Amino acid sequence: MKHRHLGRSGLVVSRLALGTMTWGKDTDEDDAALQLRAFRDAGGTLVDTADVYVGGESERIVGRLINKDGGRDEIIVATKAYGGTGAGPMGRGSSRGHLLAALDASLGRLGTDYIDLWQVHAWDTSTPIEETLAVMDTAVRTGRVRYAGISNFSGWQLAKSAEHARAHRLAPVVSAQMEYSLLQRGIEREVVPAALDAEVGILPWSPLGRGVLSGKYRTGAIPKDSRAAHPDFSGFVEPYLDDDRTRVVDAVLTASEGLGVTPAAVALAWVRDRPGVVAPIVGARIVGQLVASLASELVVLPDEITQALDDVSLPSLGYPERVRWAKAHDDVED
Repeated sequence: MKHRHLGRSGLVVSRLALGTMTWGKDTDEDDAALQLRAFRDAGGTLVDTADVYVGGESERIVGRLINKDGGRDEIIVATKAYGGTGAGPMGRGSSRGHLLAALDASLGRLGTDYIDLWQVHAWDTSTPIEETLAVMDTAVRTGRVRYAGISNFSGWQLAKSAEHARAHRLAPVVSAQMEYSLLQRGIEREVVPAALDAEVGILPWSPLGRGVLSGKYRTGAIPKDSRAAHPDFSGFVEPYLDDDRTRVVDAVLTASEGLGVTPAAVALAWVRDRPGVVAPIVGARIVGQLVASLASELVVLPDEITQALDDVSLPSLGYPERVRWAKAHDDVED
């Protein structure tokens, strides 16, 4: 597997990341171990989790697995903090108190003394971003965190965060974890331009369109073992089963048939090679699903297929994203 720098930093990660959101619930520890082994055998290094995944159980499983056989130093561990992990108003958010408590708890569950990439999981409207960035800087300076990132920020929130950190010589924001796929290209309006300008690497979550781009829902039937049939995830998948997105899925299926690869490999190759993207994050219930995603590493989409997928999935853009202003002083004569 090829590797890339994460934003404007010295951190080098595999260009596909392993997501662990369901580890400890739909994926037991034995299956998780098989996934991690397949991922590492393919050359993968970046493993993503969060303190709120399965009530912390995802971090615990990740910790036990990465510490087996002295393998910790070969894995880039990314986790997140923000969500509710305690009682009362200080039990969530990105305040100094909550983030420092969350960091200590994550380190304990992961069984490690440092986290490679620590990400703020969401923007906190109740806490000044200056406070949040100062906490992340403290975590980096004390060695408990190597690099800092954000997740689910808007374009202006990303730009403000990156610029404040740079101006005040705090730990830089090196990554932005955002939903991004052929079925969800909303970040192209503001977030992608902001990330490119700030040299922040994008880590797409749900790059398979919440599983829809695998093609498993194309017949109209809902597989019993799919997320759409799961009581916790059916509402998460359903918005991506409308007619507009069905046309995108059809285009992916056509491309996969022409190239002789899986629809998942086509969808992952497309998002992997978008401007600013460093590593799509793929999650799987069983190891066979992960192996299918890992096959995308060998896929290079021809320009004409990339263009066709771009066209069929083009997001609605207008003012001000597509305004072309005249050059300054064009109407001034010497």
